Amino acid sequence: MTERILLVGMMGAGKTTTGRLVAEELGWEYLDSDAEVEQATGLSVPALFARDGEEAFREAETDALRRACTSTSPVVVSVAGGAVLRAENRALLRACGRVVWLRARIETLAVRVGDGVGRPLLDGDPYAALRRLDAVRRPLYAEVADDIIDVDELSPDEVATRIVGAGPDAPDAGGRQVSEGTPADA
Repeated sequence: MTERILLVGMMGAGKTTTGRLVAEELGWEYLDSDAEVEQATGLSVPALFARDGEEAFREAETDALRRACTSTSPVVVSVAGGAVLRAENRALLRACGRVVWLRARIETLAVRVGDGVGRPLLDGDPYAALRRLDAVRRPLYAEVADDIIDVDELSPDEVATRIVGAGPDAPDAGGRQVSEGTPADA
């Protein structure tokens, strides 16, 4: 089976930055769902939302995940935050490889996404939108996660080190909770 690490979590959790670091450390290919959607559609995520709506984006997101899961070389994938909303995507994630949930408190996410520019689901009040989205997505991330890392107090390098160090061959890889960071169950 082809080795794959799939990073899931809310926008602002650090999937892109961490994914690049993990791929570099392992010498694997790196794919970012949003970049794959943009390449396939020829539109930025905000432009796709504006032109065709969220459902079109979700369909393109599913197509990108399918392509990532058929990669024949080892790959690290930063999965779009809302991909878990579709049951089909959750099944793909579980079958595709090792899923790591980068979990963060709403306060951390809000600081990281700032005013939400370029993130269509955060228009208006990013903090309130993140709370709403997190309430729906949190149980879905938990459903698909093989490992959970609380990222609030960790740098991207520290998160990447924990992901690489907790792989299937790591001595302490048996548990779901990889992180000793601050719990994000707020």
